[in-house]
Amino acid sequence: MSKNIYETDILLSQYLLFHYGKKEDVFSFDFGPGDALDFHSRCVDFLMKNISSNPKARALDLGCAVGRSSFELARYSQEVIGIDYSAKFIKTAEHLQKKGFIEFKKINEGLLGEMLRIKVPEGIDRRRVKFMKADAGRLPKNIGTFDAVLLLNLIDRLYDPRLCLSKISSLVKAEGVLLMSSPYTWLEDFTPREKWLGGFMKKGRPVETFEMIKNILKPDFDLLKCCDLPFLIREHHRKFQWSVAQVSIWRKPRVNIREE
Repeated sequence: MSKNIYETDILLSQYLLFHYGKKEDVFSFDFGPGDALDFHSRCVDFLMKNISSNPKARALDLGCAVGRSSFELARYSQEVIGIDYSAKFIKTAEHLQKKGFIEFKKINEGLLGEMLRIKVPEGIDRRRVKFMKADAGRLPKNIGTFDAVLLLNLIDRLYDPRLCLSKISSLVKAEGVLLMSSPYTWLEDFTPREKWLGGFMKKGRPVETFEMIKNILKPDFDLLKCCDLPFLIREHHRKFQWSVAQVSIWRKPRVNIREE
């Protein structure tokens, strides 16, 4: 891919609406998939309903984009680090962390649009959140470990998803949790074909992504729960991407004992 689409104003606008847009901001019709809105807060809610709350928790949002899930984690965590490879996304998330709002152009049709202001939801201590630009496969060595790690819709946009997953265990504390989501949209624009985790035939049999994920994580994690959650990305007034992510929660045991 000659240009990183995640550094464009168009994708920034789409993701700000994806993360923070209210129903009337995303679609103005009386009909529409309202249950696909607020994906990031729904993922964090799903996580918190299935684990014990720890007010002193430390959380990592890997692939945080413009930061909604990082802010939602701050409702339950003392410290949250949001990391993304897009400099534009991180700059925007930092602006939201400092100011609490941002104004941007929402595209309606072609070059037509309107200015819109979105805000970080109320009741969140933004001081608990820090954003940084980094590669998910090459994180800073001094980043430490976390009680909770999120990977929302990230693995099918990585150059080497297996490398990223193989390093997750070193980031999660004993009895810590990992939440992953993905619609498994494998594209060679982002991930070389030979590095896909699924979506292909091998020796005459289909290889599905979640089975490969389980094989990678099984030595270090126990699968707690899995569900399907819809999400919606608005492209313009009359065009939307409706997708379904598979969301799974994993716990790292305190004593990691596996049969040889």
